[in-house]
Amino acid sequence: MSTFKISGQIVDVIQKTIFPGTITVDQGRIQSIEQEAKQSYQQYILPGFIDAHVHIESSMLVPTEFARIATVHGTVGAVSDPHEIANVLGMAGVEFMLTNAAQTPFKIAFGAPSCVPATTFETAGANLTAVEVKQLFQHPGISYLSEVMNVPGVLIDHTEVISKIDLANKLGYRIDGHAPGLSGEDLQKYADANITTDHECSTLEEALEKIAAGMKILIREGSAAKNYLALHSLIDSHPDQCMFCSDDLHPDDLVRGHINELVRHSLVLGHDFMNVLQIACVNPVRHYNLNVGLLQVADPADFIVVNNLEDLAVQSTYCQGVLVAKEGQAMLPSVPVLPVNNFSTAPKEVSDFRIPAAGERVRVIEVWDGQLLTTEKHILANIENGEVVADLENDILKIAVVNRYQNRPPAMGLIHNFGLQRGAIAASIAHDSHNIVAVGTKDEEICRAVNAVIEAQGGIAIVEGKTVKVLPLPVAGLMSGSDGYSVAEQYGGADAWVKDMGSKLSAPFMTLGFMALLVIPELKLSDRGLFSSNNFEFVSLWV
Repeated sequence: MSTFKISGQIVDVIQKTIFPGTITVDQGRIQSIEQEAKQSYQQYILPGFIDAHVHIESSMLVPTEFARIATVHGTVGAVSDPHEIANVLGMAGVEFMLTNAAQTPFKIAFGAPSCVPATTFETAGANLTAVEVKQLFQHPGISYLSEVMNVPGVLIDHTEVISKIDLANKLGYRIDGHAPGLSGEDLQKYADANITTDHECSTLEEALEKIAAGMKILIREGSAAKNYLALHSLIDSHPDQCMFCSDDLHPDDLVRGHINELVRHSLVLGHDFMNVLQIACVNPVRHYNLNVGLLQVADPADFIVVNNLEDLAVQSTYCQGVLVAKEGQAMLPSVPVLPVNNFSTAPKEVSDFRIPAAGERVRVIEVWDGQLLTTEKHILANIENGEVVADLENDILKIAVVNRYQNRPPAMGLIHNFGLQRGAIAASIAHDSHNIVAVGTKDEEICRAVNAVIEAQGGIAIVEGKTVKVLPLPVAGLMSGSDGYSVAEQYGGADAWVKDMGSKLSAPFMTLGFMALLVIPELKLSDRGLFSSNNFEFVSLWV
């Protein structure tokens, strides 16, 4: 690493001052910062942005490709929970992420997944016990305990759950939370376990109660879950207690912007400039004890250069003193990837997706755009020739979850508000166990989409009539090892196609992927059947 100097208006978020000066970088660290009283520069230098909670796998990109795109937007680091790939491959999956991430100067702090699988009501590819979590904590790339989604386990003091929490507390690691809607005494018990964050708040009242319980709030704006508008008043009322995160961000959205968009939006809304930067840059570094610089002498040289303090258009990004992005172009090289995977199911038959009539009224998963929460709806079934079929007039479609680790029959359900008027889609991204999830208007097309994913050993598939299109995801059925911009373009085309088929959802594939996430209310579908997260038990399709 060479020595270099860079001058500009320096934004010191720690001291909340802005002054003209020159920064000297040597061996990847800031050697000195010299204030220059009479200079006037046309560019500003400030700490880089941090995504305080993200599942990199949801970008469909390996860490090195995620880094290439994120740095263009001024992101210099991310707090990443690798539980998506851990559910597929266990320890080997986490090790893949660590090894790939080590090949980029972009700072990624990985967590040890706490809930693999997320519940015992689904089939995952692996199980991480407290023994494996302890082994992960010995790796220098692991720096916190990932989101504790098993809220009932915490509340009833389940031995395995508590042992992981105790281990993290003993080692001094932060513990991330995941507790949508939790309140009252249950919330306080959850927080008292030293679970320090939550990214699932959908209302301001919920966030304020969690802050009062001692938790920090991650203001989330991802591809499917968007809570910024509900929570942004916290930026000025509780700047010490908040961070920005994306949680799950698809590749086309990542190309369009990252944490910089939350920063820009916050400034447009009139929030205090230094409060916004404290949330975007400082709080994650301090909370998770990240090895990310904050533009102080002796810090790692992680910073960005912008043209002004209104729209903060990123001119260049530095990680560890390396110029990683310049004028909207990625400067980091792509890294060769050797895929790892876990796919064992056989092709399905059309008859596997039929639902024999067994009553009159059925439970339906009702989805809401911009939310991971669903509601349970009861309707009269649309029955033809003794079978339940889609009701396009009322936007009731079939949904299937197919076990990808074992050759089992699909689990079937019904879904409302997805919007397809023709065709079917399927994906091997189905949080958190990542079985195959599919939605469609006809059994034949659902079957064809599922089999396209099986044949590719992972990916997303669109079927319309006899036309089949697949975006392969050979890394654990979750990620591509290809150039991130190319993947984003392909995914953007797929997204547009699904919307042309009738879906009004802003991110139909992302929404589809969360229909199997049993830990988020109310009604979801696992590979083993329809599940009520309100009662935490399987329920019949028939009411």
